[in-house]
Amino acid sequence: MKRIGIIAKPDAPYAPQILQQLVTILRGHGVRVLVDQDTGALFPAEIEIVPKPDLPGRVDLLIVLGGDGTLLSAARLVGSLGVPILGVNLGGLGFLTATPEEDLPAALEALLQGRYVTEDRMILSSHIRREGARFGDSLALNDVVISKGTTGRIINLEVQVDGQFVTSYRGDGVIVATPTGSTAYSLAAMGPIVFPTLDALILTPICPHTLTNRPIVLPAEGRVEVHLHADAQAVILMVDGQVGFPLEGKDIVEVRRAEARIKLVRFPQPDYFQVLRTKLKWGER
Repeated sequence: MKRIGIIAKPDAPYAPQILQQLVTILRGHGVRVLVDQDTGALFPAEIEIVPKPDLPGRVDLLIVLGGDGTLLSAARLVGSLGVPILGVNLGGLGFLTATPEEDLPAALEALLQGRYVTEDRMILSSHIRREGARFGDSLALNDVVISKGTTGRIINLEVQVDGQFVTSYRGDGVIVATPTGSTAYSLAAMGPIVFPTLDALILTPICPHTLTNRPIVLPAEGRVEVHLHADAQAVILMVDGQVGFPLEGKDIVEVRRAEARIKLVRFPQPDYFQVLRTKLKWGER
């Protein structure tokens, strides 16, 4: 591994100190280190800076310092390039940034010695269709969310899968999530936890007006279409909670599994169930 890129959340706790430690270790092993401009501003000495959109294409591996939100943003940058991502948790919950910052030195040694695995995670491809036009093409590692805006009005949606009518929702919206995203917004909306390396689409209503509406797990090959009723107002499409598009009445949002996949670097411990027990406090009283 000759070139490693680093993206750090600028306001993460102790980010400059951890970045300094990381760069020192990597350079000590003869690794060329590249960073984006915001990360470079945290480093006290000279370091190689490249534009953030170009960074994944210039490195063999990408290290993300921050929380899950920082990793989600980096994953969209990686897109179809197949560059592995190591997430180091400097934030809160940290399902995706699974390596704690105190374990970073040991993790780097294992990484540089090849003692790691990569997990392939499916991602979503989405776009909007409006009066025959297509726009808003996006990739999502966690989820695509159609929800009401600031008006507080219930919205009416119709969902189809592969052209077949599934149901109509009246409520605050609907989430289309990946298994990776099953522990994010979908879980908060009472969706199921799905093992992250599986391929599936998870359809979770948000505060449905009809209590019999329940989440459903669909085949990964399915093509989900969410149709907005003509009277829809102030409805928003959010991709991974970070990229937003305003929607209008009669818009159609199409979501399907993307051809690209994201590779997350993992070490033998902890396993996913240990992460669930720790993050969700299973078994505690």
